Amino acid sequence: MNTSLPRKTLPVPSLRNIQAFIEVADTGNLNIAAENLNITASAVSHQIASLENYLGKKLFSRSSKGVMLTAIGKRYLKEISGALNIIGQATSQVINDIHQDYLRIHSAPSFGLLWLMPRLNKFRQAWPELKISLTCSYESIQFSRDNIDIDIRHGLSQWPTLVVRTIRNERMLPYASHTWREHHSVKTVEDLLSCDLIHSDSTLINWNTWFSWHKVGDFSKNIIFNFDRSYMSIEAARMGLGVILESNLLAGESLRKQHLQPVFADDVGMSVNAHHLVMPHTSEQKAKVKAFITWISEELNAAGFQI
Repeated sequence: MNTSLPRKTLPVPSLRNIQAFIEVADTGNLNIAAENLNITASAVSHQIASLENYLGKKLFSRSSKGVMLTAIGKRYLKEISGALNIIGQATSQVINDIHQDYLRIHSAPSFGLLWLMPRLNKFRQAWPELKISLTCSYESIQFSRDNIDIDIRHGLSQWPTLVVRTIRNERMLPYASHTWREHHSVKTVEDLLSCDLIHSDSTLINWNTWFSWHKVGDFSKNIIFNFDRSYMSIEAARMGLGVILESNLLAGESLRKQHLQPVFADDVGMSVNAHHLVMPHTSEQKAKVKAFITWISEELNAAGFQI
């Protein structure tokens, strides 16, 4: 039989009321406190009154010059400030503790497979205490619901409430396998009109845009394969099935391994800002996210890209 006394619960006021109290105490002005808290002055006044009613004590004296802490208010501010600092330190430690923690990354499929996966073990070696969870899809994720720290997205940048770091220096270029190049003489953009072309639905710049940019038309009959993922188009080109129009960012590993070659010696590529590191403002402050951003920035710089 458990004969221990029940644990006594200490009274704890509303944290919103405490936050309003500290803001008014710091500023000495209800209006400024309301602006800092992004609420109305009436709401701040109500929260202060609610806290005073809870405590049964007056925390402020009011005059034409504003509000001033009473003696009890000063003592209360001193005591709770220490407690809130302890809470803040504990919260920061939990947020920034990367030991035995997961870094949860979501990525567009082609970037995840073609660019991130071949390098991911380098990040793991640099941060061996950090576990990594990587999911890939084109689905729209919600950071809190899906428990994601950072999302590497493909598309147009249109997320004004989030932190967005765009990968720069990405270009769209025609590529083909070494075998295909040996059997096809391509000197000009017009020469591609007699070649088998591979189309990828997922790219922001497709053959139609690229040919129009070069003032060349009547090419659609040459598209022999159509894929909805860049990694499928790149694999088809590697197999010698035709020419792809792809990102130098995604094709980089195939170029390094000499599975693919640029079709043209000169740079005929179009610039595109198609890949972005996206995260909530709270995630940006996490030590594990900072570590990943630093690492991926260095990897991108080494490959000629920037964020």
